[in-house]
Amino acid sequence: MARSKAAIIRSLFDAYLTKQRDVVEASMSPDLRFTSPYDDAIDRATYFERCWPTSETMDAVDIERIFEEGNEAFVTYKTTVGGKTFRNTEFFVFDGDLVREITVYFGASYKDGIFVKQV
Repeated sequence: MARSKAAIIRSLFDAYLTKQRDVVEASMSPDLRFTSPYDDAIDRATYFERCWPTSETMDAVDIERIFEEGNEAFVTYKTTVGGKTFRNTEFFVFDGDLVREITVYFGASYKDGIFVKQV
């Protein structure tokens, strides 16, 4: 039985926090594409090279909402990485239970719970 997209996304964030790369790898399609303000449709190998090291300094994730429809889902969350807290939204496209595409939209930053204006 297929898992909900929200359950898959939650398990991915949990795996980042608990440093379980094998769980993340098992959830990603071989033809994964990842896009962010720093990355333009990078492949799976490049994703793990550039993005996985973030798990080492990721301290917390607070998922605020997940919207899913069909094989797509949006998640908005706050995360603390290396002592900095910020809010992002990610758009996921799935192929069955595997993540085929992720597009990240960077959001606001916070320090001690207070908004920090970016310059």
